[in-house]
Amino acid sequence: MQDYHEFMDEVLVDEQTIARRVAELGEQISRDYADKDLLIVCLLRGAITFTADLTRRLTIVPELDCMSLSSYGVGHYASSGNVRVNLDLRTNIEGRHVLLVEDIVDSGRTLAHVLEMLRTRNPASLRVCVLLDKKERREVPVQVDYVGFDVPDKYVFGYGIDIDERYRHLPFIASVDLSKYKRPE
Repeated sequence: MQDYHEFMDEVLVDEQTIARRVAELGEQISRDYADKDLLIVCLLRGAITFTADLTRRLTIVPELDCMSLSSYGVGHYASSGNVRVNLDLRTNIEGRHVLLVEDIVDSGRTLAHVLEMLRTRNPASLRVCVLLDKKERREVPVQVDYVGFDVPDKYVFGYGIDIDERYRHLPFIASVDLSKYKRPE
C-alpha cells in the first residue's frame, strides 16, 4: 500500500482545527435542539468519524441511525449521478426532528436525492450538517445548515473520507496530488 505522504498535496485542515470546529458545531446544535427530540442520521461510511466526534460534543441526548448510499465507485473521483440506497433507516422519522450528517458536499446530487427521499417520510424538521463543503462544485442547489469547513475543489481524504476505501483513519483532511497517486491493484 502506498504511503499517503507520497501523494498528499497539502493538509487542508489539521487535527486541532477539526476538533475545535466540531466542538463549536456541537454547542450550536445542542442550543438549536435543546427542547427537541433529535434524531441524527449518519451517512455511512464517510461521515462516521465526524458523527462520532460530533455526538460526543452534544449536551443533548440524540437518537442515532445510519444510512448508506452510493454514487461513487472505487477509483471514481466524480459522482455517477445515480444514487443507490445500500442501507436504509430503521427508525420511522415521521414527526421527528432529523439532522442529517454528511462528510462532504460537492455537486449536491447525492445530498439532494437523500433529502428528497427523507422529506417524503414527513419529518417535523430536516436539517443538514456537513464536515466539508465544496461550494464551487455545486451543480444542484442544496440547503446546508451547519458547515464545518469550506474547501477548494480538490480531491480530499482523511478524517473518515477515503481514497479508494483507504486512509479514512487519518486525523486530518488533506488534498491529493492525483499525478502521484497509484490506485491499489
